[in-house]
Amino acid sequence: MTDAQVGHEKTLTGLIAALAGANMIYGLGMLESGIVFDYGQLVLDCEFARMIKQVVNGFNVDDEGLAREVIREVGPFGHFLVHPHTRQHMRIHSQPEFIDRRARTKWEAAGSPSIREKALQKARYILEHHHPAPLPDSVLGSLAEIVRESEREMGIRV
Repeated sequence: MTDAQVGHEKTLTGLIAALAGANMIYGLGMLESGIVFDYGQLVLDCEFARMIKQVVNGFNVDDEGLAREVIREVGPFGHFLVHPHTRQHMRIHSQPEFIDRRARTKWEAAGSPSIREKALQKARYILEHHHPAPLPDSVLGSLAEIVRESEREMGIRV
């Protein structure tokens, strides 16, 4: 069962590993020490991984990123929301699909959907509608050769 603790643990363990230099997050979609696989959790973990990747990639701290000139231009009591710089840069930060940042009243008015319900709905949609393109024959041949070579090295007769 996906809950707040799972989300916290998945994000924290993934972030710590990524900040330490790991370039792979293990266990997406897995629960209960890998005994259980959950498609809804996989969808959520992908969102967590995108957010972790954004943190690890860092933030722009030059004059453009800090908006020093814009801060001077707008002044202490000005309005930044309509400034072109804000509109130009507002989407570079996290844009979660499942973490709901609406005010509670708006979330409740929308039926109070849980993060798990939204993730499962997305997982079901993907399973019903996604049709990946087949691998080219050259790739299939290369994969088959890798398997044959591995079987020869392990002494497996096929």
